[in-house]
Amino acid sequence: MAPHVLLYSRTTAYRHESIPDGIKAFTELGEQHGFTVEATELPAAFEGQELGRYSAVVFLSTSGDVLTDEGRANLASYHRNGGGFMGVHAAACTEYDWPYYGTLLGARFARHPPLQPGTLVVEDTGHPATGHLPRRWDLIDEWYDFRTNPRSGVRVLATVDEHSYEGGGMPDDHPVMWCHANGGGPVFYTALGHTGDAFRDPLFRSHLWGGLESVME
Repeated sequence: MAPHVLLYSRTTAYRHESIPDGIKAFTELGEQHGFTVEATELPAAFEGQELGRYSAVVFLSTSGDVLTDEGRANLASYHRNGGGFMGVHAAACTEYDWPYYGTLLGARFARHPPLQPGTLVVEDTGHPATGHLPRRWDLIDEWYDFRTNPRSGVRVLATVDEHSYEGGGMPDDHPVMWCHANGGGPVFYTALGHTGDAFRDPLFRSHLWGGLESVME
């Protein structure tokens, strides 16, 4: 049976226009790599006993409170029991009132300057999401600042060079991509993905596939 991925994009705060592009990208990656994608914005997808049938759960630019209390409990149980989780871009702007989610993701969004070009610096090429990337990758995105630096608790894969753009707030060390397996299944997060064009970029799509592949059971 082909792996089955739950792709969740519910928003109760800011909604990214790129979400449909992201859904299309993940669906086409599934067709390419042999997994199926269930895209939904219904909190009920996290209720009952359904999560165990998924090889991974992906939060695609979710925002605000997107789960019920039952959904929170089930997602936490899924992760503790080895389920894989991937967060894309505004997944870091999600479930601020649920402490477990902050630990699960690794850091929470604080702010960002205007959309602009910047330079991603790959510091770990030994991961499927980064091994194919240039060591310095110039692209346009929202360069998220985080409330805390996640480095002490995660494996940082890439940072952004704050000298390459204006308005950054983490000048000494600014992770934007990381993974970990703290307290449960594998987790991958990328802060990239603000624009629809990103999801049409083959290099970025390969980055997404590498991240997803790393968390799938």
